[in-house]
Amino acid sequence: METERTEPTRADEEPLVPTRGAAVWRRVREWGPWLLVLSVAVRVAWAYLTPHGADLVDLHVYVSGPATLGHGNLYEFTYADKTPGFPLPFTYPPFAAVVFWPLHLLPFTLLGLCWILGTIAALYAVVRLSQRLLGFDDARAAAVWTAVTMWTEPVRSTLDYGQINVLLMLLILLAVSSPRWWISGTLVGLAGGVKLTPLVSGLYFLGARRWTTAIWAGLVFVLTVLVGVAVVGAQGRYYFTDLLGKPDRIGPIATVFNQSWRGGISRILGHDAGSGALVLVACLITAVLAFLAWRAVNDRLGQICVVQIFGLLISPISWTHHWVWMVPFMVWLIYGPWREKLGAKVFGYGWLALLLVGVPWLLSFAQPDIWRIDRPWPLAWAGLVDIAAAVATLTWMAVTGIRSARASGRAVSTTG
Repeated sequence: METERTEPTRADEEPLVPTRGAAVWRRVREWGPWLLVLSVAVRVAWAYLTPHGADLVDLHVYVSGPATLGHGNLYEFTYADKTPGFPLPFTYPPFAAVVFWPLHLLPFTLLGLCWILGTIAALYAVVRLSQRLLGFDDARAAAVWTAVTMWTEPVRSTLDYGQINVLLMLLILLAVSSPRWWISGTLVGLAGGVKLTPLVSGLYFLGARRWTTAIWAGLVFVLTVLVGVAVVGAQGRYYFTDLLGKPDRIGPIATVFNQSWRGGISRILGHDAGSGALVLVACLITAVLAFLAWRAVNDRLGQICVVQIFGLLISPISWTHHWVWMVPFMVWLIYGPWREKLGAKVFGYGWLALLLVGVPWLLSFAQPDIWRIDRPWPLAWAGLVDIAAAVATLTWMAVTGIRSARASGRAVSTTG
């Protein structure tokens, strides 16, 4: 039987709200469902009434790439109808092509609308699930959070591109919240089979000593690999033997939209840093900070968010739409067990402001070209914005944990 540390329940308490502006928050919260309806309406209008609002280029790849199954050219396929300067290849594992294959049977206009609405529904479910992991449930507050965070850069770009990130994040949170090893492991393994990045979640289950879940997740992932290769054939084997170690195939490493250490350091150096010394040192420091931050928090939501931030920073490519994990992390900062700490308020609301502005998106208008690595130093250093904010947050969490441990040790010494 697996055991896992769980946070104390707060089901009997009133929903938590920030101390300042409580009266204003209560009024806003009461209008939460209507704010969400309005936000969704504006989002849909933006998609279908602006020139490129419903391009959904990644969804086109999800549809058109797997439609080539049976022709033997899945990983030679590129989509360039709306991206002539950057033909988009199918970059996901073979199992993803199997999962996505039925999508090409639907009219794309209908699929696109359903994808947008489904992503927003998944975002709402993520907020509700984050609340429950913290021991409370407030549907109206979740509606407000969904209405606002759907305009943050990670979610906004996910909706613009027709990406799958929010849906995969929901699967991982469901896995974290479930006490059943076979459910959690299956969800993580399937998510990893569709897109490799969710596999970093396995670190959470190892850290939580949910060994059976971690092993089962690995077995399910291996099963997705076997199914994918069996269906896709030689192209499936080609993916795992030739393409897997080539992140530059996914896109330009140094574009400002890549908010990973490799992307940020490459922009500063003026060339692809690869797995050089600077990147390795940065990743090592990040690993130490993430480990200390993990130890500092004692609840499931905080720990899975730490793992995901670690994954975002060390991955060769972490597009801004991969950073959707900042939504549950902001919920943790503002409503979680550290909510009374000044740092939690500063980082929680700071992240919200930062992501609503979308600095990488603004900088993208100034970068010379997405394929060009060198750039003026102000643009290069400004491109570290999300990376620097993430490292600062992990550092604060680690320091807070160390101070709390020391304070507890002094208290024990005094009483002893």
